[in-house]
Amino acid sequence: MSANLPLSERPTIEPRWLLPLIDAALAFFAFGLAYVLRYELQIIRPILDPIQRAFDPYIPFAAVYALLVWMNYQRNGLYRNIVGRAWLEEVYLIASSVAVSIVIVLAMFFILQPLATSRLMLIYVAGLTVIVGSAARLIRRWALAYLRHHGIGIRRVLIIGMGDIGRSLLGIMLSRPEFGYRPVGFLDDDEEKNAAGMGRVEAMGSTAQLAEAIEAHKVDTVIITFRWKHYDRIQELTEECRATNTDLRIVPEIMQLNIRQVQVENLDGIPMLGIGAHRSFSRANQLIKRGLDLALVIATLPLWAPVSLLVALALKFEGGGPVLFQQVRVGKDGRQFRMVKFRSMVEGAEELEAEMLRQSDEDPRHPKFIDDPRITGVGRFLRRTSLDELPNLINVVRGEMSLVGPRPPTPREVTLYEPRHTRRLQITPGITGWWQVRGRSNVPFDEMCEMDMYYIDNWSISMDIEILMLTIPRVFLRSGAY
Repeated sequence: MSANLPLSERPTIEPRWLLPLIDAALAFFAFGLAYVLRYELQIIRPILDPIQRAFDPYIPFAAVYALLVWMNYQRNGLYRNIVGRAWLEEVYLIASSVAVSIVIVLAMFFILQPLATSRLMLIYVAGLTVIVGSAARLIRRWALAYLRHHGIGIRRVLIIGMGDIGRSLLGIMLSRPEFGYRPVGFLDDDEEKNAAGMGRVEAMGSTAQLAEAIEAHKVDTVIITFRWKHYDRIQELTEECRATNTDLRIVPEIMQLNIRQVQVENLDGIPMLGIGAHRSFSRANQLIKRGLDLALVIATLPLWAPVSLLVALALKFEGGGPVLFQQVRVGKDGRQFRMVKFRSMVEGAEELEAEMLRQSDEDPRHPKFIDDPRITGVGRFLRRTSLDELPNLINVVRGEMSLVGPRPPTPREVTLYEPRHTRRLQITPGITGWWQVRGRSNVPFDEMCEMDMYYIDNWSISMDIEILMLTIPRVFLRSGAY
């Protein structure tokens, strides 16, 4: 069973033989395409010999090359099932494997002295193999992410212990569904945590109910986040998982310090864990993020300016209040500012919200009302298309908001925060964010906070660009907005 296999040998969605077969075929294909570029198209340097050499003499070398590429991919660990490995890391491993393979083929050319030889063609082969191999890995990532998004090939995860590490793990799984982990619930011996729950992730009781929870919810993987001072209990839970043949992971206690403070180093084969501060939003990174915001706002001015004018005219013709709506929100470090939006509700809507909260079961920290009667006709269209948020760009120019970041709460919502929730206020709020592109209005407050904290811990320019790119289809498909 999979629970007793090494991590790299556990089954994935596709058959284990498929990816090596594709890699070998692509390497052979790259050899053939390189021949076309060199002898048919004569890229870079013309063929001085007027006699066109056939591809047949190259076939044995192409076959050996494909075999070498597969062997070097295997040696470099490209076929290990490592969750979360970056695509650029795979590209590096592909390039290093191809370099070794090409050197061996070049040595064969010198030793065997075949009639058909072209060192320039081997350069083409190397470059093309890296390109097609990297593209194949990227397509594979997209395909796996699509399948996992539709519930295929996922692992149902039960988290034991909903402390800081448990919540961090939950945030990562919710933020990165393409990793293939779907949290189905958690166990904790703290009754308060069980009573509160974590959004859509169900509290399943105490650790005494482990076996029952595994069977009832068809759990594939159990992750224990208890501290090692609970060693005896961890041992008992481990034996229960083994008895049910369930995959088990345990978070090392060193990770309890701070997931983002631990860096793994290798000193000539000796692994070392370095503990240090992790500051995603240093002063330099804040300046870079601010520069990106201003550059994108200015670059897209020809797009959003005329759209804003049309929206303003539609609201003016509809009547019923001003075109713009301003509301006090809480920004970075708890500073308040007036957020600007296009008006999408009737006048006095804020006064009606308290009554609506009393009549509904909505979370007052993040209320979202389906079929909200306060929304006007034009406003409903603006909400569905997110056009009501276009004036937020004014706040971006002022420096009160960013294009990407946690959504700014109202002062009333902040008064309901628990201490851990205030971490959302450590950075500049944004128009769009990680939780918006992962679920928009469908995400409960606790899940939203965990996703925001994941963003804060993992921020990078590429992550902001990824969120902005994911926002576009979300807006056009009107997914999760109301």
